[in-house]
Formats: sequence, structure tokens, C-alpha cells
Amino acid sequence: MAYLGLVTVVVRDYDEAIAFYVDVLGFDLLEDTRLDDGKRWVVVAPPGARETAVLLARAVTGDQEGRIGDQTGGRVGWFLNTEAFERDYERMRKAGVVFEEAPRREPYGTVAVFRDLYGNRWDLIQLVRHREADATGAAV
Repeated sequence: MAYLGLVTVVVRDYDEAIAFYVDVLGFDLLEDTRLDDGKRWVVVAPPGARETAVLLARAVTGDQEGRIGDQTGGRVGWFLNTEAFERDYERMRKAGVVFEEAPRREPYGTVAVFRDLYGNRWDLIQLVRHREADATGAAV
């Protein structure tokens, strides 16, 4: 079956975006290939991700620059799943990630909204099935 391979986040600068996603969020830098006209193909992903990764695409037009930090009209646009919410929340908070709220429990899982370095909204989320697996040590 087909799967979602990449999602794009429009960024102001490749190196500052890599620093945030790798050094602060803890993502792996999967590729950083120089292309023509100063462009780069920069791909990052959470450790262990097997399918979807994030393409960091530098804005090159005024319209693209206007989208930096608000690619989804103020809605949460990306969902960073975890199997250990408290561990990852504390690590990210200590690394300087700005959370908009304290963690909360919802019927679907434990969640807290954070912003990337540009202001895009993300959920850090531990889905119920992962929370139950974490508590019992067995996959649900």
C-alpha cells in the first residue's frame, strides 16, 4: 500500500531549521543535499520513523515567506507521536520547546500543543493505544 513519504515545512533558513529540528526536537537529519540556485533537499525525521519524514523547504518567494509559521491557518498541522509522553515532554521543554499548554488527557490520548521555531503548531501526543502499551509493557 502507498504511504505518506514526506510533508513540507516552509522555513526561513536551512541551518536554523536543522538546528531546531535536530538539536531541540531530537530528529535525525536524513539528508542534506545541495541543489542548484542555493537550494537544498533537507529531510529530517523523528528517530526510528519508518515512513513519513519532514522536508525543510526554504521559502524563495514572497508568498512562501508569508506562509512561514502559519502554514495551517493557526491550526495544529503536525502530530508528533510518542510512546513515552512524560519523558519526551520534559526533554523537549528542557531543550527550549515552547508549549502553549500543560499536558492534558483526552479520550484519544495525552497531548500538549507546542510551536516550532517559526510558530507552526504541533501536537506532542501519546495515543491511548500507546499509553496502554507503555503501562503494560505489551503492544495493544
